[in-house]
Amino acid sequence: MEKIDTKQLEAEELVNSKLQELIEFRQDGQDLKDFWGKQYDLGLAWVQFPEGSGGLGLNPKYQLMITEKLRNEGISQQNRIANILGVGMGAPTIMEYGTPEQIQKYLKPMFTAEEIWCQLFSEPGSGSDLASLSTRAVDDGDGYIVNGQKVWTTLGHLAKWGLLVTRTDPEAPKHRGLTFFIVDMESEGVEVRPLRQITGEAEFNEVYFTDTKIPKENILGGLGEGWRVSLATLMNERVAIGGNVRERGSGAPGHLVQLWKDNELDDPVQKDKLIELWIQQEAVRLTNIRASEMREKGTPGPEGSTSKLYEAEINKASYEFGMELLGNEGLLFPRGYALTQPELNFDNDTFGGQLTIKAPNARLPNISSNSPVEDRINYVIYNEINPMLESHGGEVSLVEFSNNEAVLQFGGGCQGCGMVDVTLKDGIEKTLVEQIPEVQSVKDLTDHS
Repeated sequence: MEKIDTKQLEAEELVNSKLQELIEFRQDGQDLKDFWGKQYDLGLAWVQFPEGSGGLGLNPKYQLMITEKLRNEGISQQNRIANILGVGMGAPTIMEYGTPEQIQKYLKPMFTAEEIWCQLFSEPGSGSDLASLSTRAVDDGDGYIVNGQKVWTTLGHLAKWGLLVTRTDPEAPKHRGLTFFIVDMESEGVEVRPLRQITGEAEFNEVYFTDTKIPKENILGGLGEGWRVSLATLMNERVAIGGNVRERGSGAPGHLVQLWKDNELDDPVQKDKLIELWIQQEAVRLTNIRASEMREKGTPGPEGSTSKLYEAEINKASYEFGMELLGNEGLLFPRGYALTQPELNFDNDTFGGQLTIKAPNARLPNISSNSPVEDRINYVIYNEINPMLESHGGEVSLVEFSNNEAVLQFGGGCQGCGMVDVTLKDGIEKTLVEQIPEVQSVKDLTDHS
């Protein structure tokens, strides 16, 4: 006779009862953040965490069951993607190394995506060799004064909190002189600058710390324990990014399938290549499922890292093939090259509304009079000029600044229409000249030779 595992039955009954309560809590038009807050309170955010900290103290395998059930109910779990650096990397690290006060303060608003998180590891001179970083944190008695630069910071322009590793003891061996902090990204002395890509998009940022003060209670894991905490964060990153289980048929090859259908393509050789890419994506998805199931046995394994690497190669191959399928149309870039940055937008018209990433009017925090001229111009454009142009259905972006002249480009409803009209041109020029002393004139790209 097969032995019944009573503990497993009790755990499943507990999870199912909590899930039922959560599903009954939802309402049409409800703010998703209220729903995610309820999910946290019921212990269904990170089921393996202790009760009272977003969990139930159960095996992490039950989280897969929760996610699948909510997905089948059409309930958005996009907070896990929108705030992946917090939910996927920050939360387990804080749970392992944080104080009870830190756990209580940070986890719930992290899970509800009310407070976005970023990771502050890489530096211009410290990429793969993280332990060689040079950002310094100096004890001034009641806190630490931080000076330095971080780079490739995803969502840094939106983040409330950052996971920051610094050097606190320059005399110690490089792996032992590091300390890990939770830094308030809105602190004085924190400056976030967009890293503009060739397309005009700025998905990443560079972050400068100038005499930024961090209180001692924001140390995570203890003084000099930064390397150990950083490794834990990176291990969690493997699972959060590489181990994310997508829906079948999603990802870059899924976009190719839609492109194939929309353009009614039928070339048999190209079809074979499309199927091959789809199979590769499906293999990664199945590997991630296996990795998620393996997590219950302890420390995350290498599957997350290999999946992250392999999926990057699939993405590259897929979009190269997409350009091939588009032919000459692939050479067009109708969006234009205006500077854009991701912003989080939760659509609450329906309960299962999806998270979208949109670009206009990016927030550039903590701009000072000492910031580069281009950053100050962009700050004025996105916070004052573009809102003024919104009623005209367009937006403006900075192309270049030289010889005291700001060269602008219009997009959206304003693209190709010169300076729109004399009144708007005068208003734009007046705004920039008054607020940026270095700007003496403004010119439209279409008039610039």
